[in-house]
Amino acid sequence: MTKGFLNQAYGARDAASTRDLYDNWAASYESELGENGYATPGRCAAALRAHMEDLNTPILDFGCGTGLSGLALRRAGFTTIDGLDLSADMLKQARAKDLYRDLRQIDPGDPLAHAPGTYGAITAIGVIGAGAAPISVFDTVMDALASGGRFVLSFNDHALEDPANEGKLQSYLDSGAARLLFKEYGDHIPGIDIKSNVYIIEKS
Repeated sequence: MTKGFLNQAYGARDAASTRDLYDNWAASYESELGENGYATPGRCAAALRAHMEDLNTPILDFGCGTGLSGLALRRAGFTTIDGLDLSADMLKQARAKDLYRDLRQIDPGDPLAHAPGTYGAITAIGVIGAGAAPISVFDTVMDALASGGRFVLSFNDHALEDPANEGKLQSYLDSGAARLLFKEYGDHIPGIDIKSNVYIIEKS
C-alpha cells in the first residue's frame, strides 16, 4: 500500500502550506486513499441518511476535496449537494464527477456566505484535525446552520489526541446550543490503522 502523501498529511502547517499539499496531492489522492481503505465518507453518509427525513434537502459538503464525500452522499440517496474546498486542484477532480450542484473555492478562515437555513445539513468529513482545518471551523459551520440543521463531522485518531477538538463539540452540547444525534467510533483509514469518531449534531 502506498502512503506517499498520507505520510505528510498529519503534520502541522499553515493554511498556505495545507493548500499546496492538497493541490499537489489531487491527482493521486483517490488512488492512495482507496488503496488504504478510506471508510469515513461512507460512514458519515450512512449516519446522515438515518437522521434526515428528506433526501432532497440541500447538503453542503465543506472541505469536499476530490468529491469522495459527495460520492458517498449521493450513493446514500442525497440529491442536492454543493461543495466547498480551499484547493483548486482538488475541486477540478470533484467537478469531473458531476455530483455537485455548485462547487466553489474558499479561503481559510472565511465565513460561509450563504444564509443560515440554506442547507439542512453541512458535512465536514475528514476535515478538522492535525494537518487540515483548525477547530475554529466548527464555529464557522455552526454559525452557518439554522435551528434544526445538522452538522456531520469526523475526528480521526490524530484529531482525538487534541482535547480541544472534542472539547469544542462538548461545549455546544453542554450549553444547549446543540444536541448529539449520533456518535460512533470505527474505521477511518484501515490501511494505516487509523480510526475515527463520526458525529451528527443538531443545532438548537
